[in-house]
Amino acid sequence: MGELDGKVALVTGGARGQGAAEAALFAREGARVVITDVLDEAGEQTAGELGCDYRHLDVSSEAEWEAVVADVVARHGRFDILMNNAGIFRPAQLLNTSTELWNQTIAINQTGVFLGMRTAAKAMIAAGNGGSIINTSSIAGLEGGFGAAAYVASKHAVTGMTKTVAKELGKYGIRVNSIHPGAIVTDMIDHMLGGGRDQKMIKRQPIKRLGTPHDIAEMALFLASERSGYCTGQQFTVDGGVHG
Repeated sequence: MGELDGKVALVTGGARGQGAAEAALFAREGARVVITDVLDEAGEQTAGELGCDYRHLDVSSEAEWEAVVADVVARHGRFDILMNNAGIFRPAQLLNTSTELWNQTIAINQTGVFLGMRTAAKAMIAAGNGGSIINTSSIAGLEGGFGAAAYVASKHAVTGMTKTVAKELGKYGIRVNSIHPGAIVTDMIDHMLGGGRDQKMIKRQPIKRLGTPHDIAEMALFLASERSGYCTGQQFTVDGGVHG
């Protein structure tokens, strides 16, 4: 028996990295998983390898969210877990941050999470089974970060939205929590870890290694399952102890 037997889960940004690891673990634990992404070829391949469904989803599009969630409910009859994983990171100091970069970051990282929570919550309430919404924030959603004003703003917003929506949805049996990864080795930050920067990060951590997508997936599984049944509106940091 898996921890998520009978549950239906949607994972955004599931083509690779943390999203793919989360989808794999959810599926292994018995959930029927739908992976979404804008990277259709990679998404289809990952879904095929995991035995999951794949749907194209631009998380900044209200219409696409409505269509994908309606399709999930029509196919599976319920909606239990939303893993809001999709996000982008485009480093730039304030004076070099274009309005285009700002708007794109906010649209995907912040508005995408808002649209996902709103659309999923409606489906969960209609199904009447409660649910778990898990939002990927960042340690950048807890503090400042040099050279990343847009990203930091978006991740602080995710932290705040999570706490607020948890208060609103608790009466429906829907829990809402956020995960705050530190340095996780994924395609998104690979380019940042050269030139010895990875070793500098490791030296200042109590746990002497960088994180992996599986580390985040394990926390996501905890929050998706009944093991976290009395947790909502909380921030769970997974960063090797840097912010302990």
